[in-house]
Amino acid sequence: MPTALSVLDLAPIAPGGTARESFEASVALARAAERSGYRRVWYAEHHNMSSIASSATSVVIGHIAAHTETIRLGAGGIMLPNHSPLVIAEQFGTLETMFPGRIDLGLGRAPGSDQNTMRALRRDAMSADTFPQDVLELQGYLSGNSRIPGVQAVPRAEDTVPLYILGSSLFGAQLAAQLGLPYAFASHFAPDALHQAVTVYRDGFQPSEQLAEPYVIAGVNVFASDDHDEAVDQKTIAYRARARSMISRGPVRATFTDAEIDALLASPNGRSLTAMTRYTAVGTPGEVRDHLNDFAASTHADELILVHHAQKLDDRLRSVELTAAAMIENATAEALEPDHALPR
Repeated sequence: MPTALSVLDLAPIAPGGTARESFEASVALARAAERSGYRRVWYAEHHNMSSIASSATSVVIGHIAAHTETIRLGAGGIMLPNHSPLVIAEQFGTLETMFPGRIDLGLGRAPGSDQNTMRALRRDAMSADTFPQDVLELQGYLSGNSRIPGVQAVPRAEDTVPLYILGSSLFGAQLAAQLGLPYAFASHFAPDALHQAVTVYRDGFQPSEQLAEPYVIAGVNVFASDDHDEAVDQKTIAYRARARSMISRGPVRATFTDAEIDALLASPNGRSLTAMTRYTAVGTPGEVRDHLNDFAASTHADELILVHHAQKLDDRLRSVELTAAAMIENATAEALEPDHALPR
């Protein structure tokens, strides 16, 4: 695969399902990604959402790591203003100690929740303003160069946990460039500033101890199936469910019929929800491969992190496998293709 592939697992709780079933599905998804040659699987911190089970993100990562062998696992991301940098350093130092060479730490500054939940997290409304300083404090703990005299994160792993800055705006791009860290753009749900942010990041990048050259990860939604129409159906079902979850945030899901959701998505207000998933690859393996190759070329992404959204676990696993196989087959064909520019 010329462009590295990874997975963002949103740990969805299916309607009528349980969190335990979600964790079992996440294990199966990570194992499928590991078998298929993906580089990493990440999990995101969300709170007070009945459809997402990854609120205790570091615990989920540890569980998946214990049930896989080689694939990298991490947070995409930890919403750092919700936490003390020391506590996150302790959690990820523990994970890296248990599973050396396999743990990533992506950092974001959004609350990952609504305003009431943010207050319940004991988060100060102004805590996002200190995000750059908090990243540096966390980096110091993880590297053994604490910025707080007399305070160290214990345990601290032998190898430093690599940091990634997550974002959907120019702020994250500028910070990642300034700190010399990899930059992951959330284009799977916030596509508008993607190309501008990547340009800002690459133009302003300053090499660091962790990273010598800029490295961009971009998010894409994927529905791959052996049959085109089946993939389209999976997309329709999944995006209806997504719309339901977004308009009924909280511990209890509101009930909307398919017709009501379709009407909402077709309305002026609902079109903004549809626009959020602009970058979606849907169809047969060949169609998905072509979409991902075009997307990677247009964004100059070094790595694509894919969200396989199909509601049924078997369909998600099949999408993971078909996508990887198509990308590997394409890369192999390109490597074997003769260079017709050379004289015979």
